[in-house]
Amino acid sequence: MESPFKPEILKGKVALLTGGASGIGFEISTQFGKHGASIAIMGRRKTVVDSAVASLQSLGIPAVGFAGDVRKQEDAKRVVELTIERYGKLDILVNAAAGNFLVSPEDLSPNGFRTVMDIDSVGTFTMCHEAVNYLKKGGPGRSSDDSGGIILNISATLHYTAAWYQIHVAAAKAAVDAITRNLALEWGTDYDIRVNGIAPGPIGDTPGMRKLGPDEIKSKVREVLPLFKLGEKWDIAVAALYLASDAGKYVNGTTIAVDGGLWLSRPRHLPKEEVKTLSRVVEKRARAAPIGLPSSKL
Repeated sequence: MESPFKPEILKGKVALLTGGASGIGFEISTQFGKHGASIAIMGRRKTVVDSAVASLQSLGIPAVGFAGDVRKQEDAKRVVELTIERYGKLDILVNAAAGNFLVSPEDLSPNGFRTVMDIDSVGTFTMCHEAVNYLKKGGPGRSSDDSGGIILNISATLHYTAAWYQIHVAAAKAAVDAITRNLALEWGTDYDIRVNGIAPGPIGDTPGMRKLGPDEIKSKVREVLPLFKLGEKWDIAVAALYLASDAGKYVNGTTIAVDGGLWLSRPRHLPKEEVKTLSRVVEKRARAAPIGLPSSKL
């Protein structure tokens, strides 16, 4: 789809994206690059990172990739410093690295739970921690006229209520949202850094959807979606563009749900026509009932 934003809205910006080589992260990398940003990608699999960088460069987007694991502080520090070495500054950090799989709580090992927490929650904080000195107002590479930088954390809506077979991810993303709010308060106040999040719903043609919603159950997923369709990676990337650009310059500490209203969804227990009929019956019964207080048995 054609972008609703001008192609230069991120001109001159430098963005570092974890998990930026595949799925939603790669689409954000692509859209940021198409709108003027220089891109740095961090991922665990070097071959995937190299392929993503080559794809971006083929579109004329300045791009570089670094192999690294967000769970390792030394990797986070190295990748941030290499990004600065390459581009001279850092304006936008996108934390999109994540781990997920379907499992019931009793079958989930503590180590499996910890792994997802380490990638999603601890990894998000670690990247923010290593990048803050470059993102803050007046930091290295930032001119005196520059505002502070921007952090975008990719979250989920699973923890807004509860979700089957996703206790590990729900806990991890609840922590990510808490990180978003607390950093928005403290680093917004102290360093002029805006920190926001995006909570995607089910997005088609992504590694996550292939794991969590194989073809056998995709039709069932669509039935419970208020809009009766899966989202697209483009939907998330455009939300990220809004938050990373001056269009979102007064948005701070917010996580935007981009899920078509799925987290609000509840099963419809009665068809509309039955509701109308039942409502008339109940109203008629209420009018026929005696008016006044019930007599006491005391």
